[in-house]
Amino acid sequence: EIANLVNSSNAEIIITKEMEVPLSAVQKFSPNVKLMCEAGTGYNNIPIADARARGIDVCNIPTYSTESVAHMVITYVMNFSAAIFQQAKMLHEGNQSNFRVFQHPIYEITNKKIGLIGGSGTIGTAVADVALPLGMDVLISSRSGRLPKGHKYENNDRVKVVPLDELLASSDFVSINCPLNSETRHSIGDREIRLMKPTAFLINTARGAIINEAELINCMKDKVIAGAGLDTQEVEPPAADSELWTIDNVFLTPHIGWRRLETRQRLVDMTTDNIESYIGGKIKNVVN
Repeated sequence: EIANLVNSSNAEIIITKEMEVPLSAVQKFSPNVKLMCEAGTGYNNIPIADARARGIDVCNIPTYSTESVAHMVITYVMNFSAAIFQQAKMLHEGNQSNFRVFQHPIYEITNKKIGLIGGSGTIGTAVADVALPLGMDVLISSRSGRLPKGHKYENNDRVKVVPLDELLASSDFVSINCPLNSETRHSIGDREIRLMKPTAFLINTARGAIINEAELINCMKDKVIAGAGLDTQEVEPPAADSELWTIDNVFLTPHIGWRRLETRQRLVDMTTDNIESYIGGKIKNVVN
C-alpha cells in the first residue's frame, strides 16, 4: 500500500509519475510528508485539495514536454494525410496490392484546418507554431470567444477562435490539448464526434478520459470519421479485450508524446530543480 511505503520510509518528499494516489492513502500519510512532486504536467492523479488540507504542497513540471507533445500531434497529422498507418498495416499483413492499385486517399495539409481543443494553452500554442508554417489554418475553441490578452496569435489572420461545435464541424484534424478535470472528463463523445466531417481525424495527446471511449468505439465502428489517433487512453494500456486494439481506423501509441530521450532528461532535471527549490525554501510550480 502506498501509505505504508511512504510512512515506513519516513519520507518528507514523494515523487509520482501518473500513478493514482487515492484520497485514502493521502489521509494516512504521516505528518512528515510535506511535498508531493508529480513528475509530469497533469496532476489529476493526486487529490490536491485534500493534500493542501493536510499541509502538503503539490508541484508539477508544467513545460518539460511542450514541443515533444506538439510534435506528436503533427506526427499523427502527417501520417494520416499520407495514409502511412494504413499502408504499413497492409504490408505487415503481407498485402502488397497497394503498390499496384492505390487504395487510400492521401492529400496535402496546406490549407487544411486543424482544430485545437484547449488550443490557447502552452501545448496547443506549440502545435500552432508548427501547423502554421506548414500552411494550415488553426481553429481554437474558447468559451470566451477570444484568445487571452497578449497571446502570440491574437492578431493572426490564420488563427480563429470559434465555439467548440464549429471547430468540430469545420476541422480536418481535431487535436485535444486541454487538461483533464471534472468539466472535460468524457466531454468528447458521440454527439461531438458526429459533428465532425466524415473525412476528419481525431487526435488525443492529452488525457484519455477526455474522450468517452465507449462512444468513440461505436462511432469508429460506424466509420463516422476517417480515423482516430490516440497517444493516450482512459486506461493505459487498454484492457486486453478492448476493441481499441482491433478497430481498423483507430491507431494507438503507448503515451509516447513525452518519452523522447531529451524530454525525459529534461523531466529529471526539472523534477530535481523542484525538489532543490523546496529544500532551499523557495518552492515553485505549486498547483494547490
